[in-house]
Amino acid sequence: MSATTRPPTERVAFRALARADALANRLYGWRANPLYQSGTIVIALLLVILVTGLWLILFYRVGAPWASVERITADRWVGNWMRGMHRYASDAAVLATIVHAFRMYAQGRSWGPRALAWVTGVGLLVLLMLCGWTGYVMVWDTFGQTLAREGARMLDALPVLSEPTSRAFTGERPLPPAFFFLNLFAHIGIPLALGIGLWLHISRVARPALLPPKPLGYGVVGALLAISLAIPITMLPEASPFTIPATVPVDLFFGFWIPFARRMSGGGALLAAAGAVALLAAVPLLTRRRGDRAAPPSTVDEEICVGCEQCAADCPYDAIAMITRAPGGRSELVARVDPARCVSCGICAGSCAPMGVGPPGRTGRDQLAEVRAFIESPERRAGEHVVVACDRGASRWGDAIRGEGAALLPVDCAGNLHTSVVELLVRNGSAGVLVVACPPRDCWNREGPRWLLERMYHDREAELQARVDRSRVRVAYANAAEGADAVAALRDFVADTRPLGAVAADPGEVGAECDVELTGPRE
Repeated sequence: MSATTRPPTERVAFRALARADALANRLYGWRANPLYQSGTIVIALLLVILVTGLWLILFYRVGAPWASVERITADRWVGNWMRGMHRYASDAAVLATIVHAFRMYAQGRSWGPRALAWVTGVGLLVLLMLCGWTGYVMVWDTFGQTLAREGARMLDALPVLSEPTSRAFTGERPLPPAFFFLNLFAHIGIPLALGIGLWLHISRVARPALLPPKPLGYGVVGALLAISLAIPITMLPEASPFTIPATVPVDLFFGFWIPFARRMSGGGALLAAAGAVALLAAVPLLTRRRGDRAAPPSTVDEEICVGCEQCAADCPYDAIAMITRAPGGRSELVARVDPARCVSCGICAGSCAPMGVGPPGRTGRDQLAEVRAFIESPERRAGEHVVVACDRGASRWGDAIRGEGAALLPVDCAGNLHTSVVELLVRNGSAGVLVVACPPRDCWNREGPRWLLERMYHDREAELQARVDRSRVRVAYANAAEGADAVAALRDFVADTRPLGAVAADPGEVGAECDVELTGPRE
């Protein structure tokens, strides 16, 4: 779906995200852009939380929670920075999760077959908040006591307990050790639920990346360590039912809601929290495309399919399976698309040499028909450069490309591009073809630039044929806010191809050859 047909709120979010990405790319480069890796950074942070938590639990005492944590914090050699990494990693995990969710929303990746990932992501955020909640209560300082009291007020609104939970914090009697034991049990058990939720979260993607690139991962851990050493953790006063402190410092990420909850009844606060979670979980319904705005899933022309399995191997969402064909068919296997998993990315169309699979209107055959019409249009000039660009960027900086004297051919995704399109453009007189794709770590369809490069330069199936002069073909990266980078890449490409001279167009030969590829058997 092009950027112009998306809901207004998504367009605004998309523009903000594109600008932030462009800034981060200038600072770190697209390979190490942390905004592109927000999801994997969350997992890296969870591992830091797990490792540091296992160490901290060795010295925690249920019978003396505040005193045991105070002893850990007083240890400047190990305990303080270990607890600091545990806390700062927890805060960073919440922040990275929010960034990741915002990215998915802004890019329209929250509905249809991706709804499961969104809903489980909301569940993971809730579990992360609960895990942090129980962790702060374990310390049993004034902030932990505040969290416990607010939680008890909300629990009292549920008609499930015979005695109000909040009475346990009035000082009428000492808190039972079972309270801290159950809290510790929950703090340890919630990560197990996080693991199950994470498995569901990535269950519909192929080849999921679980960790960020090593330099970025080491950088995140190193930054946490540096912050832990530079800003040592301090202890708040021990919780007391008989003392109400004038102010209680709160953790911004885990306690931001307390000022609002205190203005409500326990039932009102619980209802507000449940409503916020329900609203987040309903985003797939609220953002769902309907009618003509919903891109249809891929289909397979079984008369053309040769059973090569390439589309199934390339699909980023495991939406294509190879099944046994009925006797007498062209091959033993035939591709079959699961509409419930297909997001209509079209990457399968770019991976199919005989052009027998893809979303309706975007198969390799459809692309060839479109590029022939593009070549034959009266405004085309012999020897001009052609920029094939992802339409999310082309819709923003396409006029600047045309202003450089190049022709622009927008495509839905670079991974959807069939290499025969590039061949037709080159062999019909184009001075060069520049494909401008999204940065590989920011492909909306996950693996589009990756498979594009493999087909163009590394002979992956549906490869660009050896007869095409690679010096006249180039791939560059630019997002929607990096129009200047796209123009700069075009200028460099034009300068590099100018010494090559003109291309002798031979449209008859290309057309006949492509017809053979479309109708002839595949070796």
